[in-house]
Amino acid sequence: MNARRRPILILLLLLLAGLPLAAADSPQFRGPNRDGIFPETGLLKSWPEGGPKLLWMAEGLGESYASVSVADGRIYTTGKHDQRGSVYAFDLDGKLLWRKEYGAEHSGNGYPGTRTTPTVDDGRLYLLSSAGLATAIDAESGDVVWQVDVFDAFGGSNIYFGVAESPLVDGPRVIFTPGGKDAAVVALDKKTGDAVWTSKGLSDKAAYCSPRLFDDGERRQIITLVSQHLVGIGPETGEVLWRHPIKVNYDIHANSPIFAGDSIYVSHGYGQGGRLFQLAADGRSVSEKWREEKLDVHHGGAVLIDGRIYGAASKKDWYCLDAASGEIAASIRRLGKGSVIYADGRLYGYLESGDVVLVDPDPANFQVVSRFKITQGSGQHWSHPVISDGVLYVRHGDVLLAFDVKDRS
Repeated sequence: MNARRRPILILLLLLLAGLPLAAADSPQFRGPNRDGIFPETGLLKSWPEGGPKLLWMAEGLGESYASVSVADGRIYTTGKHDQRGSVYAFDLDGKLLWRKEYGAEHSGNGYPGTRTTPTVDDGRLYLLSSAGLATAIDAESGDVVWQVDVFDAFGGSNIYFGVAESPLVDGPRVIFTPGGKDAAVVALDKKTGDAVWTSKGLSDKAAYCSPRLFDDGERRQIITLVSQHLVGIGPETGEVLWRHPIKVNYDIHANSPIFAGDSIYVSHGYGQGGRLFQLAADGRSVSEKWREEKLDVHHGGAVLIDGRIYGAASKKDWYCLDAASGEIAASIRRLGKGSVIYADGRLYGYLESGDVVLVDPDPANFQVVSRFKITQGSGQHWSHPVISDGVLYVRHGDVLLAFDVKDRS
């Protein structure tokens, strides 16, 4: 290399090294694809004693089980004060940018708090209160753009603990589950709130489940669980493409489906295990491939990594299942019930005990690598953690905490 060019190149490399990395947004519930997988790299493979560094903490956010969305340099979440829901916007340093009230929330029948994590899309937030109020909010100002009471509009009624759904945006439509007659699932125009379609022929109530979009290049459909069925719905028309009966205790299906190629995994709490269904080639039916009884995820979600399904069972054991067969590949006894996500070669768990754990997913070495406890906040530790741009966000009641999990060595 020319000697006179070497200092210029070194200076350029130093300048590039000092540039901030592009933020990895998480604009909706359970990550960019709603599957609990966060496409981060360069994260710590273990944490120091006492846990990763706490960057900041926001307090006074109200009662909530919601998670956070991170998009375009902002963090959004919801909280309940005096039976009214509010949405919050923070910058990435934890500074409150605005708080706006959006309407009534359900009592929760002993479990008070907001459930909905805002979905961020094209400059707007979309959320659904536990009382059935669908709301679009300007992401910059917090102003309400439109609102629709989906129970009134579509003949639905609330469910026992209050509807718990984070809306799905698909192109020009935003999807909700009001559970009305011929309107278990509906699509609204995301710009106006006007009805686009309803799921004619499907009248089940909601089941605490957030829908997902399945798209393998040939078949494209909204897949979700309603009170009595696993269903596939045409996203453009609302046509009910297929339904498969799944009856469980209390009609609670609180986990979004997991997609494994052309298969769909669902799991239920209360000792009811999980099942894998294969979607037919024409996208018009499903058939059960296997059923497994031990991994009964209540509402903490599961993840699919390298052909294996991971989750925390109601009896506190963690399981690694072979997705092809349903056989147990590995387990961890009595680790704790809670929410499970994945990023950069590690599973992250936020347990009902308040512990946050880092777990090696290798079936041959399936064990806890590091852990620390959340002591701030109050109420149940039920929120799902989020990782964005090297920061781990954990919500506990009226507190939001941000931890540095980036490997800066």
